[in-house]
Amino acid sequence: MFGIGMTELIVIFVIGLVVLGPKKLPELARTLGKSLAEFRRASNDLRREFMSVTEDAQIAPPVLAPRTTPPAAAPTEPPASAPPVDPARDG
Repeated sequence: MFGIGMTELIVIFVIGLVVLGPKKLPELARTLGKSLAEFRRASNDLRREFMSVTEDAQIAPPVLAPRTTPPAAAPTEPPASAPPVDPARDG
């Protein structure tokens, strides 16, 4: 339990008993237990709300319509039989 052994729990209990007295210690323990329970309830509600919002926010990807026009043709290269044109020599 929280990494605390039995001897540590007994020492903490005895110190609390000496400092607070036998009348205040049970009241303090009860208040602490109620506070922890309320904190757990609040954190669980927050976790549920967060999960609900994230599930609602998940949107399906849009469905794309198939292409009706063919893709553009790639530019063609000049025929290999034509001699290369050199503007410096030709003109």
